[in-house]
Amino acid sequence: MKRTLALTLALLTVAPATAPARSPIRVAIGDQNVSMFDHPDFQRAKFKRVRFIVPWNVMDDAVLRENARAYVERARAAGISVLIHLSTDDYRIKRARLPSVATYRREAGRIVTFFRGLGVTEFGAWNEVNHASQPTYKSPTRAAQFFTEMYRLVKGRCSACSVVALDVLDQGGVERYMRSFYRRLSPAFRRRATIVGLHNYGDVNRRRTTFTRSMIGQARRNNRRTRFWLTETGGIVKFGASFPCSTARAANRLSFMFKLANLYRRSGIDRLYIYNWTGEGCAGRFDAGLTGPDGAPRPGLRYLLKVLPDYSR
Repeated sequence: MKRTLALTLALLTVAPATAPARSPIRVAIGDQNVSMFDHPDFQRAKFKRVRFIVPWNVMDDAVLRENARAYVERARAAGISVLIHLSTDDYRIKRARLPSVATYRREAGRIVTFFRGLGVTEFGAWNEVNHASQPTYKSPTRAAQFFTEMYRLVKGRCSACSVVALDVLDQGGVERYMRSFYRRLSPAFRRRATIVGLHNYGDVNRRRTTFTRSMIGQARRNNRRTRFWLTETGGIVKFGASFPCSTARAANRLSFMFKLANLYRRSGIDRLYIYNWTGEGCAGRFDAGLTGPDGAPRPGLRYLLKVLPDYSR
């Protein structure tokens, strides 16, 4: 095992920073700020896909609902499709309320109806289910039930639409969580869980393959047809003591992010959503922005614009 890992890392080290030909992996952006669409470098990049997170009860909050509408309408006006991903309404660790299945069905139904009316065709059942900021972190059963409900709501009305069945972060215990999730799906819905979202910040920023490989393996053992969208990934500018503020390091990790995605392309990775466009700044808790809070381009953005021609959008 150690020799295999060493060989894999060696290959990654010597691999070119850009793909030798246009890669079929589609590069997209995840960001919550509608101002992103007006940034000249964003327009220059010609992205075709973005990801936007909404709380599971967004339809009960007029301000959040209208902000989401404005984001989707701005994206659609630019010819950009939006992946709408449901998430918690309270990001405090281990504090969020877990909705019942009936409540989720009602609220997700309202969300699907609203955003389908705006032209959205892609939905995620629940964001980053295994992280303690999400009320699903101790309940793979509920995560499986939420996927089942979302699938029925979306695919029952639009067979061409897509649903991200499971969305997980690369942290300890993720394989166990995934095993429990799949065990709680019926055989029919296990077959329908064809899109899995991966957040592999840890692997990308620590220059390793460990969790990306194991998460892909766990999903494919349950459904060989699984495709993987890296729904959140990117170079961390600043996060806690492990990642002191450095835009140069973040740019370097973007290079590894692409190498990692290409390494597992044949295992099913076909999309990559870089998070995010607008950073909080080094005084914030977490920053992975391609631009600073003032919109100023960072080294990571300059690198991205250089390699984008080698990738699909």
